[in-house]
Order: sequence, then structure tokens, then C-alpha cells
Amino acid sequence: MKIIGITGGVGAGKSALLSYIEEHYSCRVILADQAAHQVEQPGEVCYDELVALLGSDICDEQGYIVKSKMADRIFENSTLLKKVNALIHPAVKKYILGEIAAEKKKAEIDYFFIEAALLIEERYDLICDELWYIRADEEVRRKRLRDSRGYTDEKIDAIMEKQLSGEEFERHCAVVIDNSSTLEAAIKQIDAALGGSRNGSR
Repeated sequence: MKIIGITGGVGAGKSALLSYIEEHYSCRVILADQAAHQVEQPGEVCYDELVALLGSDICDEQGYIVKSKMADRIFENSTLLKKVNALIHPAVKKYILGEIAAEKKKAEIDYFFIEAALLIEERYDLICDELWYIRADEEVRRKRLRDSRGYTDEKIDAIMEKQLSGEEFERHCAVVIDNSSTLEAAIKQIDAALGGSRNGSR
């Protein structure tokens, strides 16, 4: 089982490409954001500390952490953001390592994909066999974010400023998939990178 880490800037189209991979290859795809949601649930490893740090008003009436409230609380507060990341990122990595171990034991899939915005910063190269960078031209990314998520230019600027440059992504990643044009063009690059062993063939 080959472990592949996938990253890229906001609006690069990672989700669409991962959907294709999940449908056409013998693999497991895990998103760091989903893993983070898991470890933030009541009774899970990060819950009590997050609520103590950010306040109980980030929770809904049932006691679950509301992601949008948590994001608003930490977005403009770099000190809080660092504290939250220091709680969540190690827990997410531990969770993912557990899932990798479980899949290795089952020995049923060819690939295990990990998608994370901070793949490079959090040193997932120590876990993965290979890192991939999904890139797209900045104007393409901006248009996607405006059209699909309704983001303002100010919000896009704020997010992009916090992310690595394209050059930095490329420096760390063995495979670069250009998703600036059509989905079909990017899919051809993915098939080439995976050797075309689609539909669970070994």
C-alpha cells in the first residue's frame, strides 16, 4: 500500500480530483479536516481543551463544537490559532496513523491518500511515500472561490496570504498536477502518475 499526501492552495480543485481517485482506484482517502472534526467531537481527545481554550459559546445546544464559530474566534487571533493548532494537529496525525495501520493490516487497497492544507508544514513527508501538489493559476483559483463559495476578494486575499507559495509547494512535492484548465486534463495527469492501475486492478 502506497501512502500519498495531497496538498495545494485554496481553490486548486483538490476535492474534485480526490473524488475521481476514490471512484476509480483501489484506495482510501482521508481528509485532515474530517479527521480534525472527528477529534473535536464530545468525548474525543481535543474536545475539553478546545472548549476550555475558546469558550463554551463555540458549541451548539447539544454541546457540539460549531466549526464556523471556532473559525471566527481564531481567524484574526494568531496566538489562539497557534494554541488550537498545537492541540489539533498532533491528534489528527495520530488518528491518521491509526487508520493507516488498520488499512495495512487489512491489506485490501493499493493506495492511501491523505489530503491536508498543512501537509508540508506538519511534516507529513515523514508518513507518506510521496507528496503531490495540486496547482492551479491564481486567477483560476480566485474565480472558483468567488463562484462556488461566494468568497469576497478580501477573504480570498486573507486566506492566500497564509498559505505557502507555489514554488514552496513544488519544492517539497514529487508530483505536480496542474488543474488550471479542465478536469479531464488533470485526470490524465493523475492516471499517468498512478500508472493507470484503475478500478482496483493490481
